[in-house]
Amino acid sequence: MKLRVIITGSTGMVGEGVLLSSLDHTDVEKILVINRRPCGIIHPKLKEIIHPDFYDITPIENELTGYNACFFCLGVSSIGMNEADYTRATYILTMHVATIMAKHNPDMVFSYISGASTDSTEKGRQMWARVKGKTENDLMKLPFKKVYAFRPGFIKPVKGQRFVGKWYKYVSWLYPILRTISPRMASTVQEIALAMIHVSAKGYEKPVLEVKDINILAKR
Repeated sequence: MKLRVIITGSTGMVGEGVLLSSLDHTDVEKILVINRRPCGIIHPKLKEIIHPDFYDITPIENELTGYNACFFCLGVSSIGMNEADYTRATYILTMHVATIMAKHNPDMVFSYISGASTDSTEKGRQMWARVKGKTENDLMKLPFKKVYAFRPGFIKPVKGQRFVGKWYKYVSWLYPILRTISPRMASTVQEIALAMIHVSAKGYEKPVLEVKDINILAKR
């Protein structure tokens, strides 16, 4: 199965790594990225749309047809944000974009980057986990072919990435340690990308993918 993929968030660490890995994969034949600013990558497989307002993508919705997979990597940190603002930036934005995509691509497999410890009950103490949980739950109610929620833990970027937070150099030493003593806590961005590609083409038995599932899928 050849994939025609929409990727969001490709000017962030996860999205950029997923894009680079997808461009290299033979099962991916076409990629559309939607960004607020250029990603700086030119490739025969790649088309880019610059759109400043993700809270209203109706002006470009007719350009989003004909795709069978979405790797939704757009997101923000909850640090310093109140619940209303984080809900708007996470839940409202994601649901708006996903609803438009589902309208035009009912055969699409939608893969959403969530996070480890997301709260599916929507009732826990951690604000960000509740909001992410509600986002996961409501995405799965949309009329896609299938929705998968990816919950990565510690993430290692791939070689050649430009959009990596300055903070990463201070914590990069943790990756080999975590991968050795607790492999269920860490993945590379390439493994996340491969898992998204494989789940889009072949499916998976669970809709919520923890780190263990991501790393298993990456090897299939």
